[in-house]
Amino acid sequence: MPLEFSKRWFAWALSRLAQRYDDLLADRKASLLSSIEGTVVEIGPGTGTNFRYYPRGIRWIGVEPNRHMHPYLRRAAESTGLKIDVRPSRAEGLDLDDESADAVVATAVLCSVEDQPKALQEIRRILKPSGRFVFMEHVAADRGTTLRRIQHSIQPLWSCLADGCHPARDTHDAIVQAGFEPISFERFRLPIGPIAPHIAGIAVRSSTSSL
Repeated sequence: MPLEFSKRWFAWALSRLAQRYDDLLADRKASLLSSIEGTVVEIGPGTGTNFRYYPRGIRWIGVEPNRHMHPYLRRAAESTGLKIDVRPSRAEGLDLDDESADAVVATAVLCSVEDQPKALQEIRRILKPSGRFVFMEHVAADRGTTLRRIQHSIQPLWSCLADGCHPARDTHDAIVQAGFEPISFERFRLPIGPIAPHIAGIAVRSSTSSL
């Protein structure tokens, strides 16, 4: 499937399927996103399903490299009254100053970045000291399980259809190794087949840590 067609198709498909996924995460999103303040950078906001959870008064910046998502984001913003600043850069190279964000949000996006460790270092770089990285991500199943083998076997086709998504990434380990402290999270499962295992939580950039 040609790359540009794949991106256009995924934007169209996500606009129709994202609501069911959002409904499954609604309680967790409300808990984690409703108290965010200041400048908020959302990585890979897709079609804007998180907009309804944000409090009024935030400054929202979205980093969305798939330009076919941008019209959906603008329509979602209009319906919620949120002013948005959408940028086409990638998570591995954020066009933002050091220590410029009070919070960074990623929901179901670290599965698709090309270089996960680099993206996480960029997130740490732009966070202010004590800034929060809020994440909700599907992750690899436990090692040695049938589901993990299935995740690996479907990865080539899955990545093609889902804009680069990798079903079997150990994202929690990557967040820990990125140097956030403290980190609080939960593991849970959703009824969505090969991407059932999930994590959600908050990782803080320590006020004393260096980049």
